[in-house]
Amino acid sequence: MNFYRRLLSNLLALMVCAALGCAAIFAQTDLARRTVAVTYPLDESVTVKFRGTTLLPRLKGEAKVKRAGRRGTRVELAIDNLPRANELGGVYTTFVLWAVSPDGHVDNLGEIKRGGSPFIASKLDVTTPLQTFALIITAEPHFLMKVPSRMVVLENIPPQRPGNSQVETVSVQYIGNSSDYFRDSRVPEIATSDYRDIPVSLLGARQAVNLARFAGAQQDATQELEQAEADLLAAEKALRFNEPTAEVDVLARKATSSGARAEEIAFARRAARLRREDTQRRDDALRSAERTAQTSQQEIEQLRGALDREQRARELAERDAATANQQLREQRIEVARLRDELQTVRSEGEAAKVNLARLEGEKHAEQSRIDAEQREQRRRAAEASLKSSLARFGTVKETASGFRLLLPESIWSGPRATTLVSAAAAKLEPLAALLASNPDYQFVIEAYTDGKGDEVTLQQLTQERARELSERFQAAGVDASRLQANGMGAANPLGSNTTTAGRARNRRTEITFMPVNTRSAANQ
Repeated sequence: MNFYRRLLSNLLALMVCAALGCAAIFAQTDLARRTVAVTYPLDESVTVKFRGTTLLPRLKGEAKVKRAGRRGTRVELAIDNLPRANELGGVYTTFVLWAVSPDGHVDNLGEIKRGGSPFIASKLDVTTPLQTFALIITAEPHFLMKVPSRMVVLENIPPQRPGNSQVETVSVQYIGNSSDYFRDSRVPEIATSDYRDIPVSLLGARQAVNLARFAGAQQDATQELEQAEADLLAAEKALRFNEPTAEVDVLARKATSSGARAEEIAFARRAARLRREDTQRRDDALRSAERTAQTSQQEIEQLRGALDREQRARELAERDAATANQQLREQRIEVARLRDELQTVRSEGEAAKVNLARLEGEKHAEQSRIDAEQREQRRRAAEASLKSSLARFGTVKETASGFRLLLPESIWSGPRATTLVSAAAAKLEPLAALLASNPDYQFVIEAYTDGKGDEVTLQQLTQERARELSERFQAAGVDASRLQANGMGAANPLGSNTTTAGRARNRRTEITFMPVNTRSAANQ
């Protein structure tokens, strides 16, 4: 259990970034999130909605929560269109609902089962002893995990009508777009075909046994691992012999429990074994120190005898040293005279070097100035030519950070469309080639629309438009690191959203050309 507490502590310690104001990060990256905890009133039903994370942003669900005194808090969860867990990684088999309290306590509320259809609704009815908690849903290797993975797919949001409930933001954050288990190649993945042909409970049992082996159960929990493997074999045989699904499920869940127990015992025994080994090392070090002290005492006696002999030899050496000192004083006088002459020569040489370095520095500074002026002239000429070329694609305007190309709204097939008209798609190919042939610029693509509609829908529309242009430019050879695609929604309107002409002006796409800092290249 200490291991799980440390694991949870490390997980919570890592979850400390985006909720404090970090910029949006798109798919395939880690994104820190903040959950919302709710203090549920007694004997009152509160409905909370769920939103999908960056892993499954379209996923939605809701839960009805009611606290009934000492009997605990009941949670009735419903999720539509829940996908298969393996879509988030081959090590995952199922989804688990978690309750997270403000003090970091985590409660596994149970597995969320889904039917055979990819669009079937999934439901769960469970109870937790907690009163104030946040709800999150994660993909897991099996349903008996003690702490949630980082593969969070849903999180609750504040209730629209909380009634008497108290809503507060919890200082619990998590990385919501990567996996604990992807980091180690020893954790095996499950074949895609297995998800179609094998019950989820049996897949989870396999992963429970795999994780027990990964935790070192073969060394530290041999009997428990053998029991888990025997239980897994029984479930596999039941499936092979076409036993009823309920029987296979019971045997698989028993194997999962045995695997989780083997994993927990392996961690505990390994920690105990390491403590014993550490104690043994300290005992060995103490015995070694005692032997070393005895040896040192013998060496001290030997050194005392050697010291007496050295003292007698030193007296003889001192008489010889007195004679040598007289000769040394005479030689020092001669050395001092020669040193003065050498210092004079060195001073003259250093003065000559300083003068030469000054002349070379002045020459280098002048050459650097000339080179900088030439580079600036070339850059201005190239920028003027580039602006002239861009004028045939749209309006070019100067900005504080560079210059901006304004593309007309007519490139899109409709006011709320994210597809380009065929003529615009063909016209964008030479524009993409022009961007690719100018490596001295970074490009920021910003898509805007009018304010008519839902804010989230408008934001998603402009984001998809910006991403569409970015992907077309990348396909034409523009380096992805030089592109930034931003959906701006209805921000920064150019005209009034109450008139047709104003809304038409607000629907626009801007590409800002930002010169790359070329100072380092100039110094090479």
